[in-house]
Amino acid sequence: MQPVIRSNDPVELSFAQSVLFDAGIHCVLLDQHMSVLEGSIGAIPRRLCVADDDLDAARSLLRNAGLGVTA
Repeated sequence: MQPVIRSNDPVELSFAQSVLFDAGIHCVLLDQHMSVLEGSIGAIPRRLCVADDDLDAARSLLRNAGLGVTA
């Protein structure tokens, strides 16, 4: 799995998940619990990851949706 977005913004992450879900791309949100434990100071961004095979399609969809994509 590869990250397509790193963010602390729950709205941005939710929107990105919706975009990917609508396109039929399965994604996993990582580091969600770590960011809660660190006290919301923003030191640990959450990572939205997709399968290696879906990486290019996911990046393209998220760019077209106006979201910053991890290189």
